[in-house]
Amino acid sequence: MKLENGSELTGAQIGYQTYGALSDKRDNVIWVFHALTANAAPDEWWPGLFGPGKLLDPERYFIVCANMLGSCYGSTNAHSINPETQGPYGKDFPLITIRDMVKANQYLQRHLDLKHIQFGIGGSMGGQQLLEWAVMDPDLFNNICVLATNAKHSPWGIAFNEAQRMAIEVDPTLYTDAENAGAAGLAAARAVAMLSYRNYRTYHNTQQEDTDGTLTHFKSATYQQYQGQKLVNRFEVLSYLSLSRAMDSHNLGRGRGGIKQALEKITAKTLVIGIHSDVLFPVEEQAKLALHIPQAQLELIDSTYGHDGFLIEFAEISRLAQPFLDGTVAIDKKRKYRLREQAKNGFGFRPIDALPGTERL
Repeated sequence: MKLENGSELTGAQIGYQTYGALSDKRDNVIWVFHALTANAAPDEWWPGLFGPGKLLDPERYFIVCANMLGSCYGSTNAHSINPETQGPYGKDFPLITIRDMVKANQYLQRHLDLKHIQFGIGGSMGGQQLLEWAVMDPDLFNNICVLATNAKHSPWGIAFNEAQRMAIEVDPTLYTDAENAGAAGLAAARAVAMLSYRNYRTYHNTQQEDTDGTLTHFKSATYQQYQGQKLVNRFEVLSYLSLSRAMDSHNLGRGRGGIKQALEKITAKTLVIGIHSDVLFPVEEQAKLALHIPQAQLELIDSTYGHDGFLIEFAEISRLAQPFLDGTVAIDKKRKYRLREQAKNGFGFRPIDALPGTERL
Protein backbone atom coordinates (compact mmCIF):
# COMPACT_ATOMS: atom_id res chain seq x y z
CA MET A 1 0.00 0.00 0.00
CA LYS A 2 1.54 3.29 -1.17
CA LEU A 3 1.18 5.96 1.51
CA GLU A 4 0.69 9.65 0.90
CA ASN A 5 4.16 10.49 2.25
CA GLY A 6 5.77 8.24 -0.38
CA SER A 7 6.57 5.24 1.78
CA GLU A 8 4.93 1.83 1.49
CA LEU A 9 3.12 -0.38 3.98
CA THR A 10 3.46 -4.06 3.10
CA GLY A 11 0.78 -6.54 4.08
CA ALA A 12 -1.49 -4.00 5.70
CA GLN A 13 -4.50 -5.38 7.55
CA ILE A 14 -7.85 -3.72 8.24
CA GLY A 15 -9.97 -4.79 11.18
CA TYR A 16 -13.70 -4.32 10.61
CA GLN A 17 -17.15 -5.41 11.69
CA THR A 18 -20.41 -5.71 9.81
CA TYR A 19 -23.95 -5.93 11.14
CA GLY A 20 -27.17 -6.93 9.44
CA ALA A 21 -27.58 -8.19 5.90
CA LEU A 22 -27.29 -6.71 2.43
CA SER A 23 -30.57 -6.27 0.60
CA ASP A 24 -31.06 -7.96 -2.75
CA LYS A 25 -30.41 -4.63 -4.47
CA ARG A 26 -27.38 -3.95 -2.21
CA ASP A 27 -28.81 -0.50 -1.52
CA ASN A 28 -29.05 -0.52 2.28
CA VAL A 29 -25.42 0.08 3.25
CA ILE A 30 -24.46 2.37 6.14
CA TRP A 31 -20.74 3.06 6.71
CA VAL A 32 -19.86 4.27 10.20
CA PHE A 33 -16.56 6.04 10.89
CA HIS A 34 -15.16 5.99 14.41
CA ALA A 35 -13.23 8.72 16.22
CA LEU A 36 -9.68 8.79 17.62
CA THR A 37 -9.60 6.02 20.24
CA ALA A 38 -12.76 4.11 19.37
CA ASN A 39 -13.00 0.79 17.51
CA ALA A 40 -14.99 -0.95 14.77
CA ALA A 41 -17.91 -1.73 17.11
CA PRO A 42 -20.33 1.22 17.09
CA ASP A 43 -22.74 -0.75 19.27
CA GLU A 44 -20.21 -0.18 22.08
CA TRP A 45 -19.54 3.56 21.74
CA TRP A 46 -22.76 4.76 20.04
CA PRO A 47 -25.30 2.62 21.93
CA GLY A 48 -27.97 5.32 21.76
CA LEU A 49 -27.80 5.30 17.95
CA PHE A 50 -27.24 1.59 17.37
CA GLY A 51 -29.77 -1.22 17.64
CA PRO A 52 -33.24 -2.34 16.53
CA GLY A 53 -35.54 0.62 16.03
CA LYS A 54 -32.69 3.12 16.30
CA LEU A 55 -30.92 5.20 13.65
CA LEU A 56 -28.32 2.49 12.97
CA ASP A 57 -30.70 -0.45 12.82
CA PRO A 58 -29.02 -3.78 11.90
CA GLU A 59 -32.43 -5.29 11.20
CA ARG A 60 -32.91 -2.86 8.31
CA TYR A 61 -29.40 -1.99 7.16
CA PHE A 62 -26.04 -3.55 6.36
CA ILE A 63 -23.72 -1.59 8.64
CA VAL A 64 -19.96 -1.48 8.14
CA CYS A 65 -17.37 0.01 10.48
CA ALA A 66 -13.61 -0.26 9.84
CA ASN A 67 -10.90 0.25 12.42
CA MET A 68 -8.77 3.10 11.11
CA LEU A 69 -5.27 2.29 9.88
CA GLY A 70 -2.75 2.84 12.69
CA SER A 71 -5.20 1.97 15.45
CA CYS A 72 -4.71 -0.93 17.84
CA TYR A 73 -8.12 -2.56 17.41
CA GLY A 74 -7.35 -4.92 14.53
CA SER A 75 -5.65 -2.80 11.88
CA THR A 76 -1.93 -2.51 11.12
CA ASN A 77 -0.26 -0.27 13.70
CA ALA A 78 3.07 0.47 15.35
CA HIS A 79 2.99 -2.86 17.23
CA SER A 80 2.49 -4.84 14.02
CA ILE A 81 5.40 -6.80 12.55
CA ASN A 82 7.56 -4.94 10.06
CA PRO A 83 8.28 -7.47 7.27
CA GLU A 84 11.69 -5.89 6.67
CA THR A 85 12.93 -6.39 10.24
CA GLN A 86 10.63 -9.21 11.45
CA GLY A 87 10.08 -7.14 14.59
CA PRO A 88 7.47 -4.59 15.63
CA TYR A 89 7.56 -1.27 13.78
CA GLY A 90 7.75 0.71 17.02
CA LYS A 91 8.87 4.29 16.48
CA ASP A 92 9.66 3.47 12.81
CA PHE A 93 5.98 3.09 11.95
CA PRO A 94 5.37 5.37 8.95
CA LEU A 95 3.29 8.52 8.98
CA ILE A 96 -0.34 7.70 8.25
CA THR A 97 -2.66 10.43 6.96
CA ILE A 98 -6.43 10.68 6.81
CA ARG A 99 -6.22 9.98 3.08
CA ASP A 100 -4.28 6.79 3.76
CA MET A 101 -7.05 5.69 6.13
CA VAL A 102 -9.63 6.28 3.42
CA LYS A 103 -7.49 4.39 0.91
CA ALA A 104 -7.53 1.44 3.31
CA ASN A 105 -11.32 1.74 3.54
CA GLN A 106 -11.48 1.59 -0.25
CA TYR A 107 -9.66 -1.77 -0.17
CA LEU A 108 -12.31 -2.99 2.27
CA GLN A 109 -15.09 -1.58 0.11
CA ARG A 110 -13.83 -3.59 -2.85
CA HIS A 111 -13.38 -6.68 -0.67
CA LEU A 112 -17.04 -6.43 0.37
CA ASP A 113 -18.05 -5.68 -3.24
CA LEU A 114 -19.97 -2.54 -2.32
CA LYS A 115 -20.56 -0.25 -5.28
CA HIS A 116 -22.73 2.25 -3.44
CA ILE A 117 -23.29 3.47 0.11
CA GLN A 118 -26.69 4.80 1.12
CA PHE A 119 -25.51 6.67 4.21
CA GLY A 120 -22.19 7.55 5.83
CA ILE A 121 -21.87 8.94 9.34
CA GLY A 122 -18.90 9.95 11.50
CA GLY A 123 -17.91 12.46 14.15
CA SER A 124 -14.65 14.25 14.91
CA MET A 125 -11.80 12.26 13.29
CA GLY A 126 -14.45 9.94 11.85
CA GLY A 127 -16.04 12.93 10.16
CA GLN A 128 -12.68 13.91 8.71
CA GLN A 129 -12.41 10.48 7.06
CA LEU A 130 -15.96 10.61 5.73
CA LEU A 131 -15.43 14.05 4.18
CA GLU A 132 -12.17 12.92 2.61
CA TRP A 133 -13.86 9.88 1.06
CA ALA A 134 -16.79 11.96 -0.18
CA VAL A 135 -14.30 14.22 -1.97
CA MET A 136 -12.21 11.33 -3.34
CA ASP A 137 -15.25 9.44 -4.68
CA PRO A 138 -18.23 11.81 -5.00
CA ASP A 139 -20.53 9.19 -6.52
CA LEU A 140 -20.14 6.67 -3.70
CA PHE A 141 -22.45 8.14 -1.04
CA ASN A 142 -26.11 9.11 -1.38
CA ASN A 143 -26.26 10.97 1.94
CA ILE A 144 -23.77 11.69 4.70
CA CYS A 145 -23.78 13.10 8.23
CA VAL A 146 -20.65 14.62 9.75
CA LEU A 147 -20.57 15.75 13.37
CA ALA A 148 -18.19 18.08 15.23
CA THR A 149 -15.55 17.95 12.49
CA ASN A 150 -13.76 20.16 9.99
CA ALA A 151 -12.25 20.49 6.52
CA LYS A 152 -8.73 21.12 7.81
CA HIS A 153 -7.39 20.50 11.27
CA SER A 154 -6.89 23.82 12.99
CA PRO A 155 -3.74 25.25 14.60
CA TRP A 156 -5.69 25.05 17.88
CA GLY A 157 -6.40 21.35 17.40
CA ILE A 158 -2.84 20.62 16.35
CA ALA A 159 -1.57 22.45 19.43
CA PHE A 160 -3.71 20.27 21.68
CA ASN A 161 -2.38 17.16 19.93
CA GLU A 162 1.22 18.33 20.24
CA ALA A 163 0.75 19.04 23.96
CA GLN A 164 -0.45 15.46 24.36
CA ARG A 165 2.49 14.07 22.39
CA MET A 166 4.89 16.13 24.50
CA ALA A 167 3.36 14.58 27.62
CA ILE A 168 3.83 11.10 26.14
CA GLU A 169 7.37 11.65 24.94
CA VAL A 170 8.72 12.80 28.32
CA ASP A 171 7.81 9.41 29.75
CA PRO A 172 11.25 7.70 29.97
CA THR A 173 9.72 4.24 29.50
CA LEU A 174 8.41 5.08 26.01
CA TYR A 175 10.05 2.92 23.32
CA THR A 176 11.44 0.55 25.96
CA ASP A 177 10.58 -3.06 26.74
CA ALA A 178 9.26 -2.08 30.17
CA GLU A 179 5.88 -3.39 31.20
CA ASN A 180 3.25 -0.71 30.47
CA ALA A 181 5.83 1.34 28.56
CA GLY A 182 4.60 4.88 28.02
CA ALA A 183 1.57 4.41 30.28
CA ALA A 184 2.24 7.45 32.47
CA GLY A 185 2.68 9.65 29.41
CA LEU A 186 -0.50 8.33 27.82
CA ALA A 187 -2.47 8.99 31.01
CA ALA A 188 -1.19 12.57 31.11
CA ALA A 189 -2.01 13.02 27.42
CA ARG A 190 -5.57 11.86 28.00
CA ALA A 191 -5.95 14.33 30.86
CA VAL A 192 -4.91 17.12 28.48
CA ALA A 193 -7.33 15.85 25.84
CA MET A 194 -10.27 15.83 28.27
CA LEU A 195 -9.94 19.61 28.65
CA SER A 196 -10.62 19.95 24.93
CA TYR A 197 -13.36 17.33 24.78
CA ARG A 198 -15.37 18.99 27.54
CA ASN A 199 -15.41 22.64 28.73
CA TYR A 200 -15.74 24.92 31.73
CA ARG A 201 -19.48 24.31 32.04
CA THR A 202 -19.14 20.52 31.97
CA TYR A 203 -16.65 20.45 34.82
CA HIS A 204 -18.62 23.02 36.80
CA ASN A 205 -21.79 20.93 36.55
CA THR A 206 -20.24 17.51 37.19
CA GLN A 207 -17.08 17.95 39.27
CA GLN A 208 -18.13 20.58 41.83
CA GLU A 209 -17.10 19.78 45.42
CA ASP A 210 -19.86 18.73 47.83
CA THR A 211 -18.42 20.81 50.68
CA ASP A 212 -16.38 23.99 51.04
CA GLY A 213 -13.79 22.35 53.28
CA THR A 214 -11.88 20.39 50.63
CA LEU A 215 -8.13 21.04 50.63
CA THR A 216 -6.90 18.21 48.40
CA HIS A 217 -8.09 15.25 46.32
CA PHE A 218 -10.52 17.44 44.40
CA LYS A 219 -13.17 15.71 42.31
CA SER A 220 -11.97 17.27 39.08
CA ALA A 221 -8.38 16.20 39.81
CA THR A 222 -9.32 12.59 40.51
CA TYR A 223 -11.56 12.64 37.44
CA GLN A 224 -8.55 13.53 35.27
CA GLN A 225 -6.55 10.69 36.82
CA TYR A 226 -9.44 8.28 36.30
CA GLN A 227 -9.82 9.21 32.62
CA GLY A 228 -6.07 8.84 32.06
CA GLN A 229 -5.95 5.37 33.58
CA LYS A 230 -9.12 4.35 31.77
CA LEU A 231 -7.46 5.00 28.41
CA VAL A 232 -4.24 3.26 29.48
CA ASN A 233 -6.30 0.15 30.24
CA ARG A 234 -7.72 -0.06 26.72
CA PHE A 235 -5.40 1.68 24.24
CA GLU A 236 -1.83 1.57 22.93
CA VAL A 237 0.39 4.60 23.38
CA LEU A 238 2.12 4.24 19.98
CA SER A 239 -1.24 4.12 18.22
CA TYR A 240 -2.18 7.30 20.06
CA LEU A 241 0.93 9.02 18.70
CA SER A 242 0.25 7.76 15.16
CA LEU A 243 -3.41 8.71 15.10
CA SER A 244 -2.91 12.17 16.57
CA ARG A 245 -0.35 12.92 13.86
CA ALA A 246 -2.79 11.60 11.26
CA MET A 247 -5.44 14.01 12.55
CA ASP A 248 -2.98 16.88 12.22
CA SER A 249 -2.52 15.95 8.54
CA HIS A 250 -6.19 16.47 7.70
CA ASN A 251 -6.59 19.02 4.91
CA LEU A 252 -9.19 18.44 2.21
CA GLY A 253 -7.68 21.20 0.09
CA ARG A 254 -4.17 19.72 -0.12
CA GLY A 255 -3.34 19.21 -3.80
CA ARG A 256 -6.89 20.11 -4.84
CA GLY A 257 -6.70 23.86 -5.25
CA GLY A 258 -7.95 24.67 -1.76
CA ILE A 259 -10.67 23.70 0.70
CA LYS A 260 -13.51 25.46 -1.11
CA GLN A 261 -12.77 23.63 -4.37
CA ALA A 262 -12.53 20.29 -2.54
CA LEU A 263 -15.82 20.69 -0.68
CA GLU A 264 -17.60 21.68 -3.88
CA LYS A 265 -16.83 18.19 -5.25
CA ILE A 266 -19.10 16.53 -2.66
CA THR A 267 -22.38 15.57 -4.31
CA ALA A 268 -24.02 13.71 -1.41
CA LYS A 269 -26.76 15.42 0.54
CA THR A 270 -24.88 16.37 3.68
CA LEU A 271 -26.01 16.99 7.23
CA VAL A 272 -23.42 18.96 9.17
CA ILE A 273 -23.94 18.93 12.94
CA GLY A 274 -22.07 21.28 15.26
CA ILE A 275 -22.19 21.66 19.04
CA HIS A 276 -22.41 25.14 20.51
CA SER A 277 -20.11 24.36 23.44
CA ASP A 278 -17.42 22.56 21.40
CA VAL A 279 -14.10 24.32 22.04
CA LEU A 280 -12.02 21.82 20.03
CA PHE A 281 -14.03 21.88 16.78
CA PRO A 282 -15.96 25.17 17.15
CA VAL A 283 -19.14 25.65 15.17
CA GLU A 284 -17.44 28.06 12.77
CA GLU A 285 -15.71 25.02 11.30
CA GLN A 286 -18.98 23.20 10.66
CA ALA A 287 -20.52 26.37 9.21
CA LYS A 288 -17.71 26.57 6.66
CA LEU A 289 -18.38 22.97 5.64
CA ALA A 290 -22.07 23.67 5.09
CA LEU A 291 -21.28 26.89 3.23
CA HIS A 292 -19.22 25.19 0.52
CA ILE A 293 -20.74 21.69 0.20
CA PRO A 294 -23.37 22.15 -2.53
CA GLN A 295 -26.18 20.16 -0.87
CA ALA A 296 -25.49 20.74 2.82
CA GLN A 297 -27.63 21.60 5.81
CA LEU A 298 -26.16 22.91 9.07
CA GLU A 299 -27.72 22.07 12.43
CA LEU A 300 -26.37 23.11 15.83
CA ILE A 301 -26.98 21.23 19.06
CA ASP A 302 -27.11 22.68 22.56
CA SER A 303 -25.08 20.48 24.88
CA THR A 304 -23.08 21.14 28.02
CA TYR A 305 -20.77 18.24 27.09
CA GLY A 306 -18.72 20.16 24.54
CA HIS A 307 -17.04 18.16 21.79
CA ASP A 308 -18.08 14.89 23.45
CA GLY A 309 -21.69 15.85 22.79
CA PHE A 310 -21.48 13.95 19.48
CA LEU A 311 -21.08 10.77 21.55
CA ILE A 312 -23.84 11.63 24.03
CA GLU A 313 -26.73 13.59 22.48
CA PHE A 314 -28.35 10.55 20.88
CA ALA A 315 -31.93 11.78 20.69
CA GLU A 316 -31.10 15.03 18.93
CA ILE A 317 -28.64 13.40 16.53
CA SER A 318 -31.21 10.75 15.61
CA ARG A 319 -33.92 13.35 15.03
CA LEU A 320 -31.71 15.38 12.72
CA ALA A 321 -30.09 12.48 10.85
CA GLN A 322 -33.13 10.27 10.23
CA PRO A 323 -34.43 12.21 7.18
CA PHE A 324 -30.97 12.01 5.58
CA LEU A 325 -30.77 8.28 6.20
CA ASP A 326 -34.28 7.82 4.78
CA GLY A 327 -33.47 9.98 1.78
CA THR A 328 -36.47 12.21 2.41
CA VAL A 329 -34.67 15.45 3.24
CA ALA A 330 -34.98 18.55 1.08
CA ILE A 331 -32.13 21.04 1.41
CA ASP A 332 -33.42 24.48 2.34
CA LYS A 333 -31.73 26.93 -0.06
CA LYS A 334 -32.93 29.90 2.00
CA ARG A 335 -30.95 28.60 4.97
CA LYS A 336 -27.93 28.39 2.68
CA TYR A 337 -28.37 32.03 1.79
CA ARG A 338 -28.60 33.02 5.45
CA LEU A 339 -25.43 31.05 6.10
CA ARG A 340 -23.62 33.14 3.50
CA GLU A 341 -24.83 36.26 5.25
CA GLN A 342 -23.58 34.92 8.59
CA ALA A 343 -20.20 34.20 7.01
CA LYS A 344 -19.79 37.90 6.26
CA ASN A 345 -20.00 38.54 10.01
CA GLY A 346 -17.59 35.80 10.99
CA PHE A 347 -20.30 33.27 11.93
CA GLY A 348 -21.46 35.12 15.02
CA PHE A 349 -22.86 32.13 16.92
CA ARG A 350 -23.84 32.18 20.56
CA PRO A 351 -21.02 32.17 23.12
CA ILE A 352 -20.79 29.36 25.63
CA ASP A 353 -22.32 31.54 28.38
CA ALA A 354 -25.61 31.49 26.48
CA LEU A 355 -25.95 27.73 26.91
CA PRO A 356 -28.47 26.04 29.18
CA GLY A 357 -26.94 25.59 32.60
CA THR A 358 -25.50 29.09 32.86
CA GLU A 359 -28.08 29.96 35.51
CA ARG A 360 -26.43 27.40 37.81
CA LEU A 361 -23.62 29.87 38.37
